[in-house]
Amino acid sequence: MNRLALITGATSGIGRATALRLAGLGYDIVATGRREERLAALRAEIEGNGGRCTTLCFDVRDLAACEKHLAPLGRVDLLVNNAGLAAGLEHIDCGDTGDWDAMIDTNVKGLLYVTRIIAPKMVAAGGGHIVNIGSIAGTEPYENGAVYCASKHAVHAISQSMRADLLSSGIRVSEIRPGMVETEFSLVRFHGDRERADGTYRGVEPLTGDDIAEAIAWIVQLPARMNVNDIVLMPAQQAGAYYTFRKNEK
Repeated sequence: MNRLALITGATSGIGRATALRLAGLGYDIVATGRREERLAALRAEIEGNGGRCTTLCFDVRDLAACEKHLAPLGRVDLLVNNAGLAAGLEHIDCGDTGDWDAMIDTNVKGLLYVTRIIAPKMVAAGGGHIVNIGSIAGTEPYENGAVYCASKHAVHAISQSMRADLLSSGIRVSEIRPGMVETEFSLVRFHGDRERADGTYRGVEPLTGDDIAEAIAWIVQLPARMNVNDIVLMPAQQAGAYYTFRKNEK
């Protein structure tokens, strides 16, 4: 029987690339997301390449929906907590509380809801692997990013505590903390403003969703005796949240 991987936020970017990469490794895929047509396209692509894919359309911010769709699953060998977003980029005194709620409810509570349902299945099975997608913002807070950074600080702390909590159950826990990755991230952050989103990557060759998926593929193929607790990935032109070399800037 093939191993089963559950990937949240699989309709675009890192989540979609991860579903395709893991399917290529022979995993049966359960892909979740909020956009049904994109999930259908992902399923068609995986199945067209000989893989198996189940799609579940729901919002991880909704606990009842998480329980409805995820509780019936059987054994889950790998959980990739990828669903997340940034919304807005303003000083704290000008922030939109609706944006704050969206980030905290998705990045923190959504991850917790999904993990709370899936982790007991892994404990009962005697093993599994959880990969949480964090951010360099989790340890390097920056101007205008207070709530997003706070949410990724939470993912970082949760990942470390989760590692300890699940240690005796034989469950591996890894966190990946990328720098700039060009997906729909900035377009969502700027509420569809393409010009502002594109400006984020001006003069930089950012990471791609495929790059992060490749890192996940490497982590999950390591021997069972090994665990990657935390990995930070950056574009070659980015040294941290505050240090980016843009080629078209003097």
